[in-house]
Amino acid sequence: MGVTLRQLRVLVAVTDHGGFGAAAAVLGMSQSSVSHSLASLERAVQGRLVDRTAPVRPTPLGDVLLPHARATLSAARTFSAAAAAHASAAVAGSIGLAVPPTAARGLLPGLLRLWHEQLPHVEITLFEGLDEEIGQWLESGTVDAAILIDPDPLPHGALHLATDAYEAVVRSDHPLAGEESVELADLLEDPLLATTSGCEAQVKHLHALTGLPYRPTQRIRELTTLLCMVEAGLGVAIVPSLAASMLSDTLALIPLRPRLERRLVLTGPAGRPWHPNVTALRDLSEKHAATPPVLAQD
Repeated sequence: MGVTLRQLRVLVAVTDHGGFGAAAAVLGMSQSSVSHSLASLERAVQGRLVDRTAPVRPTPLGDVLLPHARATLSAARTFSAAAAAHASAAVAGSIGLAVPPTAARGLLPGLLRLWHEQLPHVEITLFEGLDEEIGQWLESGTVDAAILIDPDPLPHGALHLATDAYEAVVRSDHPLAGEESVELADLLEDPLLATTSGCEAQVKHLHALTGLPYRPTQRIRELTTLLCMVEAGLGVAIVPSLAASMLSDTLALIPLRPRLERRLVLTGPAGRPWHPNVTALRDLSEKHAATPPVLAQD
């Protein structure tokens, strides 16, 4: 078919940045070269890949082929990095890392500081997303590594970074705020505000453990918005304890009974070789882990 990596880069850039001009700026190409490359790719696959209206969107064929383009480009980057690593232990380059919101706030700052100090040649681009998005980004090649929540099975080579638990968040003047722990049933005397940003499945499971129906009053995507609503006295919520770094002084976390934990795991893709710098991040994190790491078995 004669498809080139340059054409695939153009397709991804045009769709990610919503236009030919923006893609040209990112790729360091002229807009006419971008247009020509995409047209050549469309001739090769015998179909239109994007609708050329602003903002540019992929066609149904583009939606089918984009994941393959991303995976191919990721594999090409990894190939080049592996070849460079054969000659030098320190491979300069950029990798994409996807993280869920609570890990981005409560866990990532310390990791980034460690990685920057010990691996200054590695440039890390962050992508924050929901649990299901992160898994898709990792396997499609949009990112090279991810922090996953409770992956089952544990991917080969993955590193268990941390474990935290789901806790109640209430206003600091709430009657339950001074308790050492609280039963889920007692918490639900107030309206329940639920976040859809990756925690909802576990919160539903917590309800199932106690035989209580899951009936949130509101379902909110952004965790920061959820906390603002609790702060305004509109209800209570259940969040991972790593969210403590996001709380204002007017909010309090209380351990829940029954206790439900989650594992945060650093991993590369399951379906293809890891970028050498992802392995380097994993190895450095394992070496400096405060608790014994849990690695997937061969």
